[in-house]
Amino acid sequence: MHRRSFLRAATAAGLIPFVSSRPVAAFTRVTAATADDVEAVRGDGKPVTLSAADIKALAASVRGPVLLADSAGYDAARRVLNPAIDRRPALIAQPTGTADVRRAVSFAAAHGLLLAVKCGGHSFSGMSTCDRGMQIDLSNMRGVRVDRAAKRAFVEGGTLLGLVDHEAAAEGLVTPLGTVSHTGVGGLTTGGGFGRLARRFGLAVDNVMAVDVVTADGSVKHADRNENPDLYWGVRGGGGNFGVVTNFEFALHPFAGMVTAGDMVFPIAKARDLLRFYAEFTPKAPDEVYLDFVMAQQPGGKEGVVLLHVCYSGDNPDRDLAPIRKLGTPIADSVKLVPYVEFQRSGDYTDVRTMGSYMKSGFTTGISEKLIAGVIDGFAGDPARSTAVFTQHAGGAISRQPVDACAFPHRHAQHSLMAAVSWKIGDDAAPHMAYMRKYWATMEPLTSGFYVNEVNDESRAVLNANYRENYPRLVAAKKQYDPTNLFRLNANVLPA
Repeated sequence: MHRRSFLRAATAAGLIPFVSSRPVAAFTRVTAATADDVEAVRGDGKPVTLSAADIKALAASVRGPVLLADSAGYDAARRVLNPAIDRRPALIAQPTGTADVRRAVSFAAAHGLLLAVKCGGHSFSGMSTCDRGMQIDLSNMRGVRVDRAAKRAFVEGGTLLGLVDHEAAAEGLVTPLGTVSHTGVGGLTTGGGFGRLARRFGLAVDNVMAVDVVTADGSVKHADRNENPDLYWGVRGGGGNFGVVTNFEFALHPFAGMVTAGDMVFPIAKARDLLRFYAEFTPKAPDEVYLDFVMAQQPGGKEGVVLLHVCYSGDNPDRDLAPIRKLGTPIADSVKLVPYVEFQRSGDYTDVRTMGSYMKSGFTTGISEKLIAGVIDGFAGDPARSTAVFTQHAGGAISRQPVDACAFPHRHAQHSLMAAVSWKIGDDAAPHMAYMRKYWATMEPLTSGFYVNEVNDESRAVLNANYRENYPRLVAAKKQYDPTNLFRLNANVLPA
């Protein structure tokens, strides 16, 4: 959600031209064939040579393509949505099912390869790709089956959340996933899974009933409350630390399918007053109210904007949204009754690779005057960049789960606060990143933990502390299911 909030704000401010939504194109299917050995790198950073015979054996053992640097489709597969990330795996496997995933994981383990797993490619820090290692790209594993009577959705590991929204809505059901339809379900869910309906129905992890996981030994394990319960617990909030989830079972909820939703855009001069209102209103709002605060300024020194992003899923918008309507006349107001599935596509952009980005984030238990001052007073545009600061509304049903219900520990969060800069590829990123680090330093002490799906360049100590009281149990599960730390490109937990 976070990167797309930035893009939505940027579009509202005129930073990025709107391009109508459409599904991301499928990658070209090509089978690897090479007469040469391939130089690669292990997880510990040491070089390793992959023989042509071993690569050919892998390609012959799977139904999906195995891509090398000169294969058609390689460039599309290796890229993620943040174009500041430009990494080149030694080889890419594109499984068509669980059997292929098992082969690919076993190959990576046998050679000790640095291993990245890609679903939707939304990893802000680029951890779903790598240099000289192996990437497993799940883009060929997309499908959803809805059991209306049981109120369950069975979702393949590479599926994008828009497909889940679409299939569930056709049966008058919903599960709370993210806010952009081309987000990968796997990465979103294993990290926690915030979304516009999470305050009402809980996080994505709170709605996962079971998973099938290919673990580091190449075996597939079913995990739920009774079978492999520690794996089931760890996958829900522990990110990609435990393996590749090839199937999810989600609980579904009856849902009318319509929401009152859109953006109210105000001059940036009203930012302080709006953030004060936001700080007071959002903790007390009904669970059906989801409200984000976004402030953004475009390149070129033009005036920025503030917008309130609304998604209301209740049945009395006149009553529950009345305080927002009293804020004055906005510059623009798109809030209206709209199908939820349609609104879930409202933040989709097909040209998101046009700018490099850098972001910081953290959870808050409330928005104090000191934090408001840090957000507003330190905010500065630049002619060469886009600048944005924004929140995601939490609390509600999210906070009513026990801290140890699953690996996700941040039930205290009332908001997720994020700040980001974006610049034209080819420009010097250093001054923009330096500004963001300085700006964030004024706010970070007022936050408590961060969303693991937004992990960037945090230290080992910060990562460990971010799992809070759940960290020891995560270490034990990691030691059991991934003792060699094959799955390390994530908010990593060491197995010892």
